[in-house]
Amino acid sequence: MSFDEENVERELMWIRLTLIGIFLILLTIAMFFAKDVLLPVILGVFLALTLSPIVRTMGRLGVPAPLTAVVLVIGLGAGLGTAGYMMSGPVTKWVAQAPSYGAKIKSRLENVSRSVEAVQEASKEVDKITEQKGDGAKQKVVIAQPGILDSAVSNLFSAGATLAVALVLALFILSSNDLFYLKLVEATPKLSDKKKAVRIFHEVERSVSRYLFTITLINACLGLVIGAGLFALGFPYPYIWGALAFALNFLPYIGALSGVVLIAMFSIVTYADLAFAVLPPLLYLAATSLEGQIVTPLVVGRRLEINTVSVFLTVVFWAWLWGIAGALLAVPFLVLIKVICDNVDGLKTFGNFLSATRTTTLRSEEHTSELQSQVPSR
Repeated sequence: MSFDEENVERELMWIRLTLIGIFLILLTIAMFFAKDVLLPVILGVFLALTLSPIVRTMGRLGVPAPLTAVVLVIGLGAGLGTAGYMMSGPVTKWVAQAPSYGAKIKSRLENVSRSVEAVQEASKEVDKITEQKGDGAKQKVVIAQPGILDSAVSNLFSAGATLAVALVLALFILSSNDLFYLKLVEATPKLSDKKKAVRIFHEVERSVSRYLFTITLINACLGLVIGAGLFALGFPYPYIWGALAFALNFLPYIGALSGVVLIAMFSIVTYADLAFAVLPPLLYLAATSLEGQIVTPLVVGRRLEINTVSVFLTVVFWAWLWGIAGALLAVPFLVLIKVICDNVDGLKTFGNFLSATRTTTLRSEEHTSELQSQVPSR
């Protein structure tokens, strides 16, 4: 290859990388503004993937897919609605009393907050001196903000609408059974490509559904354990905290930390003895640590395990892009990408980068050592 051809290839490579970078930036911008449309669609697809093994199993028993899908979706919607109704009363009360809880926590931690109060007093004195040096009286403009309860109701309504659209979409996908797969397979021109597409689709569906279904069961068991433990400690509304632990545990790292902080705050307000108030957050921390370090790696398996750096960066990116909803969908979306990369030859390198294991490197080293052993010594 001549020097000019190498320069041309290098320039083409840089042009290709630049175009890919521009495409990714434009895609990110489009996803940011299309959140209200894409979020229920992605959630509906993940729900369909999670429930698809049940639909397939019932289909083998002779039950039509639309009937199973209707029962599953209606049952799931009714369960979520019942749980939301049972928790609405206490949660609304907590949100309304949030300012008073802050005052109670401040009074309980008076010794700790004295240094903070000293800094605040110094800041107020500085503000007074600054105002006295100004030219006459100044009028402060305060922009009225919506109350905590109004904001919570608005967010709850938006989340309910998103969940309703996702459930309806999951119902359609599950009822259609293999229709979408067949359409995608028919779009491929060659027979070999059709076989490969079928294999990839089935592997993606099997792996992602197994992961999501397993993680959901693990989180449900975690919620039951935490709820039972808080009930034994006399903590108020333990079933709500169990449901909260179930939901927060879909958030890697952030969920467990948020749960410990919330439990600690309510524990300080609930119990008169600060020494006893430490027990609920310790229980929460111990249960989530046991789940994250032992239970989930053993049950899910090493094949779908993803390295912590990729998980952390993905959660940060999706939390920045779509907020809490994006952080909840970050890891399932990352698992979906990893499974696709593991089954597409051109993307296996990226799939190995996402993996927490070193199987490819170890196999390469074993293969190299095997080749070296076959070379005759001189």
